[in-house]
Amino acid sequence: MTSYIQPSYRTKLGKAYCEDSLKVLKDLPKNSINLVFTSPPFALQRQKEYGNKSQETYNDWLLHFAALVHSCLRDDGSFVLDLGGAYRKGIPVRSLYNFRLLIRMCDELGFHLAEDFYWYNPSKLPSPIEWVNKRKIRAKDSINTVWWFSKSEYPKADVRRVLTEYSNRMKKLLKDPEKYYQPKERPSGHRISNKFGQDNGGAIPSNLLQIPNSESSSHYLRCCRAVGIKPHPARFPAKLPEFFIKFLTDPGDLVVDIFSGSNTTGMVAEQELRRWISIEKDAKYTASSAFRFVDADETEQEIRVLYERILLGETVDMMGLDKQPKLL
Repeated sequence: MTSYIQPSYRTKLGKAYCEDSLKVLKDLPKNSINLVFTSPPFALQRQKEYGNKSQETYNDWLLHFAALVHSCLRDDGSFVLDLGGAYRKGIPVRSLYNFRLLIRMCDELGFHLAEDFYWYNPSKLPSPIEWVNKRKIRAKDSINTVWWFSKSEYPKADVRRVLTEYSNRMKKLLKDPEKYYQPKERPSGHRISNKFGQDNGGAIPSNLLQIPNSESSSHYLRCCRAVGIKPHPARFPAKLPEFFIKFLTDPGDLVVDIFSGSNTTGMVAEQELRRWISIEKDAKYTASSAFRFVDADETEQEIRVLYERILLGETVDMMGLDKQPKLL
């Protein structure tokens, strides 16, 4: 990174930039990033305060960023993109923008679709109101598509890092395998071997990620309330980037979020001992994202001063604060 682009704040492992992602990506070395995990503003009909493009222009806009991501990724790197679905304007018919983007990413930029994931948020409110609540002709939309793109056919990945807890039935089977199953071929042709009863430390996760997004009392939100500012309105839960950071990177690898908002990705990357870069062009969101890295014992005045220092364009060393911050 050349010296003329200065971060808004830095931690032991990361840097947060208040800048246009296109400018920062152009400045990053080629083949340097292990993972880009991001959730850009979706192509929704209603304009949001954090900015979002129309469905007609959205994919062309996002492909400019994706092309630069491709050149910055290492050969075994990954680009994970969380996209919410949308309806077409004025009619109860779904937009295909996120699926068209998927095709163009692969056909035009040379990405590979390593796997398609689906984030199920059970706490998502019913929407759109017109079709779901009023006319009651559509079901609640609770799924985001999460495309895992890779630069090569064999990106770095290890599913053993994201194993899930065994079901109660599986726990019983592991205690007494012979009681619950016999090695054989199922009618479907799937062969169950005698290794099925082996304890591997957990179950392999599916590509349906059930993660509620119901944050209401985090340290970040408390700090925002303390200094009287609005938190970022489209925060995703920490467990979403955590899954992919653990799955697709090693400690010391570089994780980048090009639409970082409140910088959940950077916070998780720091907790998991990954280097990170976050990029957010809105100065207020960048400044308040630093709250994720301050000590819970910081006073309201100290938090306000930190926020104002970043807003004024000062680069704040979070490790150099009077009270050394804990990772939250």
